[in-house]
Amino acid sequence: MSPEHCNMELVNRTEIFEFFLKGFSGYPALEHLLFPLCSAMYLVTLLGNTAIVAVSVLDVHLHTPMYFFLGNLSILDICYTSTFVPLMLVHLLSAQKTISFVGCAIQMCLSLATGSTECLLLAIMAYDRYLAICRPLRYPVLMSHRLCLLLAGAAWGLCLVKSMTETVIAMRLPFCGHRMVSHFTCEILAVLKLACSDTSVSEVFLLVGAILLLPIPLAFICLSYTLILATILRVPSAAGRRKAFSTCSAHLAVVMLFYGTVIFMYMKPKSKEAHISDEVFTVLYAVVTPMLNPVIYSLRNKEVKEAARKVWCRSWTSK
Repeated sequence: MSPEHCNMELVNRTEIFEFFLKGFSGYPALEHLLFPLCSAMYLVTLLGNTAIVAVSVLDVHLHTPMYFFLGNLSILDICYTSTFVPLMLVHLLSAQKTISFVGCAIQMCLSLATGSTECLLLAIMAYDRYLAICRPLRYPVLMSHRLCLLLAGAAWGLCLVKSMTETVIAMRLPFCGHRMVSHFTCEILAVLKLACSDTSVSEVFLLVGAILLLPIPLAFICLSYTLILATILRVPSAAGRRKAFSTCSAHLAVVMLFYGTVIFMYMKPKSKEAHISDEVFTVLYAVVTPMLNPVIYSLRNKEVKEAARKVWCRSWTSK
């Protein structure tokens, strides 16, 4: 092999300053459809989740574990969608779909961290509902404010460390050949396909993380709601049973939507070619679910509606 060829290969393997995000560039009609749709969903996500956080903080009657975790979920949904939706909207209207190497790493890390934290938070919320319904007399003691802070802080901290580790391992790999990421974000599996060295270490970390954050929390959620339903069936009031069943079914609908699409994305057999269905499923769990969470978890709740009305009235009377 000639010295010139070796030098050229070294340059190709190390000097990566930006990536090109393919996204939906091969489907211009789909881009024109997705821009107003995703813009509207992102706006609803921001407004709905911001309202939940504001009401949970401003109304003292909502200073309970349930609404503390709902506030955390709303903050997560805002952060999660904000890691990629604004740039995706810009790229839907632009022919230059690039992102810097550092920007790609930051987007990858934050997206992994917020998505992973939401997996754990959904399990924590199921445990909170289990204690509230199945252990109502001991609930204030079992789910203390200190425990709430500990559970939420552990979920945020552990997932951030996990995501930083996965991102550093992935981005330290040598990249060669083209810089086209077959995705509309710096999704870690899509970026790993550009590496020209062994990616087994990174894949092992991702597999272990997927097992810890997908089937195990999902099994815990299913067990919690099974015990909840068993308790509800013993409630003598038909109206009380209907209300509880409605709440559980709404929560489980969001859980199944979120976990089902994530499991499809990260635990399916690895394919050499990217498919447009991957991007569509990513939009589904990353944009639609955060938009629906305020409606399903909170806005159907009479306490939240009443608290929102009081906060709105106080803001107007103060003027």
